[in-house]
Amino acid sequence: MAGDGRRRRRLPLSLRRNAVAWERQRPTWRDAKPALIAGALKRAQARPSGNWYVMGASRDLGGDRPLGRTVAGQEVVVWRDADGRTVAGPGVCPHLGAPLRDSPVRCGALVCHWHGLSLNGGPFAGWEPLPAHDDGVLVWVRLDAVGGEEPLDAPVVPRRPVPARALTAVYAGTGVCEPEDVVANRLDPWHGAWFHPYSFVDLTVVDTPEGAGEDAFAVDVSFKVAGRLVVPVRAVFTAPEPRTVVMHITEGEGVGSVVETHATPLGPDASGRPRTAVIEAVVAASDRRGFALARAAAPLLRPLVRTASARLWRDDLAYAERRWALRSTGRFPGA
Repeated sequence: MAGDGRRRRRLPLSLRRNAVAWERQRPTWRDAKPALIAGALKRAQARPSGNWYVMGASRDLGGDRPLGRTVAGQEVVVWRDADGRTVAGPGVCPHLGAPLRDSPVRCGALVCHWHGLSLNGGPFAGWEPLPAHDDGVLVWVRLDAVGGEEPLDAPVVPRRPVPARALTAVYAGTGVCEPEDVVANRLDPWHGAWFHPYSFVDLTVVDTPEGAGEDAFAVDVSFKVAGRLVVPVRAVFTAPEPRTVVMHITEGEGVGSVVETHATPLGPDASGRPRTAVIEAVVAASDRRGFALARAAAPLLRPLVRTASARLWRDDLAYAERRWALRSTGRFPGA
């Protein structure tokens, strides 16, 4: 048994011996109870966020350009000042309304490209800074006027591996839906092997909020690598705040690794439909000796991780958009 354990630690891959065709896998629709998913969503929406919204990846912050995004209809910019501190504020120049997201950063100051007005992160000419937070993986901004909650000094950051010892990658996409539709998608683990057979197989939900004693979904699932080669893990899904769902790997390869899905409302499109940014952070860790090589190769691996996330979210955004389309017309089942 000890020898088997060592082999498992050396070789995280397993060979599927009883693979079944997609259409012959066990249906999950009876288990994916709408009321169970809706209850988990409702509890997530009741948790405090402190009015914090994810803007994007920490890695994108720096250099000569700010990180700009419209959040809930408000233009916001974030950059680093001369001391490397994260600063944020409205994305509209107080002079004549230029879009500050298109302006450069010079010596830690954001310089409007229309007339040269310089902002160093402090109040100036009616421009007021906003609270910002860089957790080492993601950048957040606090919008009290938008959130309407009791403010928190810092966002609700999930437990994750130390970024310096992990491989991190951040994907961002946009869908025509609301944050709750993105969160509802992630609180439905039963769709994984049916909707994403190219990535997940042999999925079993082993615990839910009905029986777990905590507000979590536990899933045994295998990640497909190539052919019949898979990596089996146990993953636990939780929603620590209204716009975030976190998947923690608790057993199998990469214990402690997380995938954080954050939903940031953007504002309506030209047709008045809501748009939401999905910002997903993968923070992978391993105690394997060779993982240091993976970290060293991070610049090469990050695009591959983002591509994998993009493929999944191509489908999951379609799920979220469909859910919103049905909700907005009163045709969502159980509505």
